Amino acid sequence: MVYKEDKPVIVACIPAYNEEKYIAKVIVETKKYVDKIIVCDDGSRDLTAEIARELGAIVVKHNENKGYGAALRTLFKKALELDPDIIVTLDADGQHDPKEIPRLVEPILKGEADIVIGSRFLGKTTQPKWRILGVKAVTRTVKTAFNINEITDAQSGFRAYRASVVGDLIPEDNTMAASVEILAKARNKNLKIKEVPVTITSHEDASKHNPLYHLAVLIVGIIQLFTERHPLLLLGLPGLVSVIVSLVMMLRILLVYKETRIIDPILTTSVLILFTVGLLMVALGLVFYAIARLKQYMQGLGSLGKKE
Repeated sequence: MVYKEDKPVIVACIPAYNEEKYIAKVIVETKKYVDKIIVCDDGSRDLTAEIARELGAIVVKHNENKGYGAALRTLFKKALELDPDIIVTLDADGQHDPKEIPRLVEPILKGEADIVIGSRFLGKTTQPKWRILGVKAVTRTVKTAFNINEITDAQSGFRAYRASVVGDLIPEDNTMAASVEILAKARNKNLKIKEVPVTITSHEDASKHNPLYHLAVLIVGIIQLFTERHPLLLLGLPGLVSVIVSLVMMLRILLVYKETRIIDPILTTSVLILFTVGLLMVALGLVFYAIARLKQYMQGLGSLGKKE
């Protein structure tokens, strides 16, 4: 693979929210391994943006805290304007070690991967057990839902991307679920994903959210992504089963009425509700399926336009 001037241009993207305590060290260390650094100050109320700018980073600022996914979206779009070969993402709170950037980049340089994930489970982590268990549970769910068997750490924000594929991976979700959305999009595009071992160091300021809230957001995000990709399976099929069951029950109610002239109002109401909900689920499944197909078609036209 040939890169510009035989030397790959690497841009680091750092989402940041109230990280004045750690951002300076992260930028200084990251500078050693990349050509340019972009920091997205996601509505910080401290000196994060000022410190990053003073240290030479390109700073893009959100007026309010929009979330991790929104920060990534802004970072990716800005990074692509710089025409890089590789884009690296890492956290601003010092959990990731910039010294490991070359390890992340190497499989892309060798043509072995389009996306490289730094996995704490292949390397080392000092994070608490509850967080490790949560990440493993999310990863297991992602592997099953989207058939991405080659990953062990779906929530790692320490990643490297071949810049040419990033345009197809820009997340729409504003939350932490964006990391999962990117993987789902990568699988849909049949991109090569590889993991390398990294060290993740935890500290008291490492998480800005309650762990239960964080997990709930991820679960909702995964369900939403799976529904968008398999609407007939998640909505249409259960809806169809509900319609069939309700029709069978309604037939039973009519047979009982024919013999006894008695109708159970509670049972009849329940059956009608089941039938209505089933029809609604089938209809939603068909609508979401049509939207998904239209979205794929439009993306295909967009890709074709880029090639031309």
